[in-house]
Amino acid sequence: MFHSDLPAVDAAAVPADAIVLDVRENEEWAAGHAEGAVHIPMGEVVSRIGEVPEGGRVHVVCRVGGRSAQVAQYLIAQGVDAVNVNGGMLDWEAAGRPVVDSSGESGFVL
Repeated sequence: MFHSDLPAVDAAAVPADAIVLDVRENEEWAAGHAEGAVHIPMGEVVSRIGEVPEGGRVHVVCRVGGRSAQVAQYLIAQGVDAVNVNGGMLDWEAAGRPVVDSSGESGFVL
């Protein structure tokens, strides 16, 4: 599935100004996501590769880290500087990082 040497970072260690790519499904995103994150569901990453932000390391996140690991591996194969966020949005929320819903209000991880 994915390589053990996949670059990864803990949710608490993601820089505040990082590029964050959330690959969860629409309803998960709507309930709560990292403020400023870009949303491309996992199943759409290949067709929407041109929407992946450029200009720095892309921190790929899902709920717990499985889907994002697969997407990070794919992005790396495409030449993108990508890293998986270990523990996903559950660890992000547990670390006290801000989570907002689709209206910008306080959200939660679904």
